[in-house]
Amino acid sequence: MKTFLLSGALLLLATSVSFSQQMTQTVRGQILDQDAKSPLIGATVQIVGTDPILGAVTDLDGNFRITNVPVGRASLFITYIGYEDKAMPNIQVNSAKEVVLNIDLVESIDKLDEVVVTAKKDKSEVLNEMALVSARSFSVEETQRYAGAINDPARMVSAFAGVNGDAQGNNDIVVRGNSSKGILWKLEGVEIPNPNHFANEGATGGPVNALNSNMLDNSDFFTGAFSPEYGNALSGVFDIKFKKGNNEQREYTTSLGVFGVDFTAEGPFKQGYNGSYIANYRYSSLQLLSDAGILDFNGVPKYQDGSFNIALPIGKKQYVTMFGLGGISNISQTETDEEDEDIVLSRGDFGARLGVVGVNHTYFINDNVFVRNSVTLSLSGQTSNYDMNEDTGFRDVEDIDLNKNSVRVASTLNYKLNAKNKFETGIIYSRLGYNAKVDLYNYETKTKDTWLDDKGNTGTLQAFGSWKLRFNEAWTMTSGVHYFLFALNNTQSVEPRVGLKYDLNSKQAFTAGFGLHSRLEPVSAYLAKQTQEDGSLLQPNKNLRTTKAAHYVVGFNQVLNQSTHLKLEAYYQQLYDVPVEKDASSSFSMINSSGAFVNESLVNEGTGRNYGVELTLEQYLNRGFYYMSTVSLYKSLYTAQDGIERTSTFDGNYIVNVIGGKEFKVGAADRNRVLFVNAKAALIGGQRYTPIDLEASRELGSEVRDDANPFSVKGDDVFFVNLAIGTRKNRKKTTSEFKIDVTNVTNNQALVNEYFVAGTGNIVKSYQLAMLPNIVYTLKF
Repeated sequence: MKTFLLSGALLLLATSVSFSQQMTQTVRGQILDQDAKSPLIGATVQIVGTDPILGAVTDLDGNFRITNVPVGRASLFITYIGYEDKAMPNIQVNSAKEVVLNIDLVESIDKLDEVVVTAKKDKSEVLNEMALVSARSFSVEETQRYAGAINDPARMVSAFAGVNGDAQGNNDIVVRGNSSKGILWKLEGVEIPNPNHFANEGATGGPVNALNSNMLDNSDFFTGAFSPEYGNALSGVFDIKFKKGNNEQREYTTSLGVFGVDFTAEGPFKQGYNGSYIANYRYSSLQLLSDAGILDFNGVPKYQDGSFNIALPIGKKQYVTMFGLGGISNISQTETDEEDEDIVLSRGDFGARLGVVGVNHTYFINDNVFVRNSVTLSLSGQTSNYDMNEDTGFRDVEDIDLNKNSVRVASTLNYKLNAKNKFETGIIYSRLGYNAKVDLYNYETKTKDTWLDDKGNTGTLQAFGSWKLRFNEAWTMTSGVHYFLFALNNTQSVEPRVGLKYDLNSKQAFTAGFGLHSRLEPVSAYLAKQTQEDGSLLQPNKNLRTTKAAHYVVGFNQVLNQSTHLKLEAYYQQLYDVPVEKDASSSFSMINSSGAFVNESLVNEGTGRNYGVELTLEQYLNRGFYYMSTVSLYKSLYTAQDGIERTSTFDGNYIVNVIGGKEFKVGAADRNRVLFVNAKAALIGGQRYTPIDLEASRELGSEVRDDANPFSVKGDDVFFVNLAIGTRKNRKKTTSEFKIDVTNVTNNQALVNEYFVAGTGNIVKSYQLAMLPNIVYTLKF
């Protein structure tokens, strides 16, 4: 009876949908037990706000189908005896593509007592049920909706509390004052290389993401105190999921924009079989124009990427998926004299590549136990050649040819004992191969030095165990341990973790979490070579241990109404075993590195501290309107071998974000046209940098920083406004969208850093990314 009353209340609150002269579409999917992933038979699904009510009941495989759903926004309400009710508001329904959903329900603990469950959509509730703190789910629609995100999940999450991007244009993600190299990328449950074009060694970001939003399903992002399954991560985790293709009909998406031309196809392999495929290919628009001879300027960025996901169910108990991601990128640039463009000061060519293919096999032993095994192959690398013009001709300054590959084998066992207890345990082995040759010019000795010259392999072994215990409807605990072994030098790390959540009532909850975490440095740091006076090569860092951090988090969540919530989190992170230069007077620490080659002699004797508080006020899309405001106040400190605690380069102190948007129905009802406007405004504390010693730089012929005053200069506060406006129109079998998305519409120019240019002997100031318009036309059919 109470579920019926709740359904009625939702019907009164939801926006009514008029059927007159409206196009319709099918909404279907599968409903599973969240822990056991077994199908729920007889669950009820209804479209809120329809008259007469549209709904369906799941079949023997947990599948449901609702036809004749009006295009626009639809809200689902799902109920099942013995399980908590679930609401899924404001799902976009268009005329071109069916809506196919995979929905998990949580089994109720107090089955014998009558429990009132308030259905709500809380994005602090992530797909990974083991995560209770510092976690957020995001949808593919959000990557396409947020102004300035450019359909990139890395740029989108920069609007979340505690997260900062790169003011100069890369999508590097700085979480809670940590270096962006502490980010772990996972795809379909498996660790992958940096999925960005033009990626530097050790970096986790880049100018353009190779992950296409048309391929993404709902995914998770974590900012601290990760659950036990996540290893080799220090600051944040992207847990990316590919969506499955439509297994009943063929559907296509094509788009043309400033950043690329791409095409996506999906569909069934054959009628009557539940298997499906989805594949995407993208080609750089600027490269296309350059290849056609229409565009010709210095430094055309050239890139292309592709991805696929193939789902192959085998009977009732087995499921196989095959997935892949690949990309190549290249840019060639020359620097000329400002007064005479015929004089070339320097020239360089940079290329990067990545590739991942994998197979996941899931076997359901019974309704409560399943095993997932996976095998993946991946590769990544970069080439770089840089020459500088001097009086005697061009000097060869940089020659890089770096190739890395990995084979990963993983197995995970999931066991749901009952509604209160779930266990998860797994093991991951990674064979890491490398073939690296790096030669860099030494301006002090006037010789070309070898920094890397190695070919071989090593490996890592990870194991974890997790236990989720729901004491009652109010108290939930996740606990476990992660083990990490680096075979190159037998470095080991045992990392206990625990998370708690207490639901004071249906609207208020307290959370707390603790975890030890570790992260490998880039393999190039371990293999780095130093040239000795006698010409021999020394590897000083082969025994370097992993950087470690202890994360402490407490939080409070307040549901203000059906679509609005408030979240407050405070955290403290103690970093230790940080690699620092083996010099008692040195202030160098890898804490301040975000990706580059190093050959300093390093020891694990550095420390660091990050602490802060974060506030999020958010209204999910409701009646065509949404907003989110986040405020982050924090400190980021480090201590190197000299024993002095200093602010790190990432100590910006504060981040304020305000985003929002509105959808308007325009024109006659039968035209099915929507106008949408999205905006983002941000104020970010300036990044710190070490000043340049100009005289020393001119004397050496290369940039020299004043290491006696590390990170003593704070760049300007960065302010920007992003604005996106567009229209979406549904026709009988197609949906088209036209969008203009402008980054930094006010063209604000905050000073971010300074660089020395050897060719001119002057300091050049570097500013935030200038105004950048992105025009995109998308057609779905």
